[in-house]
Amino acid sequence: MYFQSLMVAKAKEEIEQETVDKEEEKERYLAERAPPLQTGGMSFAELQELCQELHAKVDVVDEERYDIEVKVMHNTREIKDLNIKVLDLRGKFKRPNLRRVRVSADAILRSLLGSKHKVSMDLRTNLKSVKKEDTEKEKTVEVSDWRKNVEAMSGMEGRKKMFDAAKGPAP
Repeated sequence: MYFQSLMVAKAKEEIEQETVDKEEEKERYLAERAPPLQTGGMSFAELQELCQELHAKVDVVDEERYDIEVKVMHNTREIKDLNIKVLDLRGKFKRPNLRRVRVSADAILRSLLGSKHKVSMDLRTNLKSVKKEDTEKEKTVEVSDWRKNVEAMSGMEGRKKMFDAAKGPAP
């Protein structure tokens, strides 16, 4: 909390210093560009000549300002056009949501190898066959009341028995 208030105070001081610096810069620039006029004791012809000089300077400054405004407008228009192009390009290359397509293994091989090669890949023939008799015997052995053996199998002795049973008979 203290650190934040210290940072805020420091930032406030820097902003105040920036405003003072800007004012000083402005005054220095105006003093350099527009010195104070001393019209006292000048004749009518000299005042007219001074006015003509000031009008010429104002015209030059207006031309410079107009040129700068045109450049700024041109640049902003160019920036807008480039932003529009970027948005258009983003929109063109937006990727669609992919859908799942069910394709068989034969169709994939046909598309990869071409239609000349006839490769049949029946995945079911490559599966391992399982005898039904073996599975029925295992089911009958495993079916028992688990609550009877809970106390016998608890603790380290029970874990050792389970490990030995899974390992099989010792040779």
